Amino acid sequence: MSICLNPYLVFNGNAREALYFYEKALRGSVVGIMTFGDLPEDPEHPLTGEMRTLVMHALLRVGNADLMFSDTFPGTPHQAGGDMVQIAIHPTEEAVAREIFGALEDGGQVVMPLQKTDWSPLYGIVKDKFGVTFQVNVPKE
Repeated sequence: MSICLNPYLVFNGNAREALYFYEKALRGSVVGIMTFGDLPEDPEHPLTGEMRTLVMHALLRVGNADLMFSDTFPGTPHQAGGDMVQIAIHPTEEAVAREIFGALEDGGQVVMPLQKTDWSPLYGIVKDKFGVTFQVNVPKE
């Protein structure tokens, strides 16, 4: 049996902005974007122009991992932030870790600066401008 898990990030109208931010910050590659407007029209539930452009589903490939993205459907409650789930990134090179951390820090907040720890030559925690918390951890050799 094989199982694959990946984070699915839900935004309140800015999923596209977040997708391209993470594409650059995490050195990823956008695989695809589907908007609510790409769905077949339903006369019972017409979409406004704004609703049509919102991201229904997007996929970003980062190394051998996938991040998925969506906007909440307009009128659906959205709860931003929270630290129940954090995303851990494990670059093997310290220079790459510093680059990623710096990109995520832009407009965000450093929770724990990058530093040497007992388990890592370089580890830090940053909450980005979208409220997503990342742990950047260079594994020990």
